[in-house]
Amino acid sequence: MFLEQLKQVTTFIFDVDGVLTNGDIIASDSGEFLRTFNIKDGYALQLAVKKGFHVCIISGGRGAAMQKRFEGLGINNIFLGVSDKVAVYNDLLAKYQLKAEEILYMGDDIPDLKVMKLVGLPTCPEDAVPEIKAISHYISPYSGGKTAVRDIIEKVLRVQHKWFDENPSAADSGK
Repeated sequence: MFLEQLKQVTTFIFDVDGVLTNGDIIASDSGEFLRTFNIKDGYALQLAVKKGFHVCIISGGRGAAMQKRFEGLGINNIFLGVSDKVAVYNDLLAKYQLKAEEILYMGDDIPDLKVMKLVGLPTCPEDAVPEIKAISHYISPYSGGKTAVRDIIEKVLRVQHKWFDENPSAADSGK
């Protein structure tokens, strides 16, 4: 059943803090909040974009560095500072004429719960909160910021025979 669900995925939606990062935030003296991202997650994200998948970021967090990181990976649907993730999700459905069963969402905490109940394939990192794990169809064996995103993207692309990139660039994931 799970592999069949992976075959239907056309769209990935990811939360940031706790999914694409380990959830730690460094507060700088200038007032910026700094995060670290995993380069392997970056490679998988840009490859999914290259292979024609919709890749969307929906986060309550915000910051110019986050925006720049995702734009550098070719992601066009970046929604930061979001308080209502369901509204953004519904806008994406309408914009791309998507069906819930085509959408994979990876979240890790309570602000992701409502939207995860709407998508066809809710997933989470291994260190997600119990409420998120309870509704997830797949729990990655990896933590947030430690290749959980790479794990699920790779699974989808492999099942759909789209994983391998004939001409990879060493710069693809480091943008």
